[in-house]
Amino acid sequence: MKSDRLGVTAFVFAGGGSLGAIEVGMLRELLARGEHPGFVVGASAGAINAAYFAGRPDSDGVATLEGLWRKIRRQDIMPLSMLGLLSMILRTRPHLVESHALRVLLEKHLTYERIEQALLPLHIVATDMLAGHEVVLSSGPVVNAVLASAAIPGVYPPVRIDGVDLVDGGVASNTPIAAAIKLGATRIIVLPAGFACALHAPPSSAIAQAMHALTLVIARQLVRDLEYYGTRAQIYVVPPLCPLDVSPYDYGQCAQLIERAAQTTRAWLDDGGLEQAFIPGELRDHQHTAAAH
Repeated sequence: MKSDRLGVTAFVFAGGGSLGAIEVGMLRELLARGEHPGFVVGASAGAINAAYFAGRPDSDGVATLEGLWRKIRRQDIMPLSMLGLLSMILRTRPHLVESHALRVLLEKHLTYERIEQALLPLHIVATDMLAGHEVVLSSGPVVNAVLASAAIPGVYPPVRIDGVDLVDGGVASNTPIAAAIKLGATRIIVLPAGFACALHAPPSSAIAQAMHALTLVIARQLVRDLEYYGTRAQIYVVPPLCPLDVSPYDYGQCAQLIERAAQTTRAWLDDGGLEQAFIPGELRDHQHTAAAH
């Protein structure tokens, strides 16, 4: 495991649906400033970013990941259909969408088959569906691990690994700081997707509302974890976008999110963001008035 005078550095990628595109802009700027982690940890959408980056942990790899996010559409990963909705209503299956499309996408673009084959040590966080506790996957088929970590309950089916049904890592720990510390990190850089703090109205669909609610939970959980683990490691949090009026269910604005995140991350780095640890106000409970929009 890579270490230097600063200790062992880990990049921790949080979840957030389409807002995971924000993390790519952050990642691009961190690498441009010479930040290279000893290992990466990811949960939910963050597991996708962590897995791609671990397979090619350089600027070219990030550019490839950025290109993928710029082209992705909701139907590429969450192809909704009336048949699927009807099957759920009739209780012939307990989830809304099969994970075939996301599996195809991962298999097409990931350059390795097993977690332990990644060029950078990779750890993917999922949740034991029955017990509710965190499960850290550090070996085994990488596509299955990512699918498990991103399996939003009720939307995607759980993924069985080693006899355990696993679902979205966000249920137990969407920003797995504790896992990074247990794995030996002494310096952690968190890449949070944030949440849509400036929506003009509640999301229009049930799935969009559920995903928005999950991102709110993620932000609250991250603040609590930062307060609790702040004395156990050096933890730096790249500030998420704010104000933000993009739903985590909206995959049509990923290109803009990447560029906005890159710009704000550059400003944060220029202002000494990696020299002092603090909890960004963008993660705390706040509101934006209509006039601010």
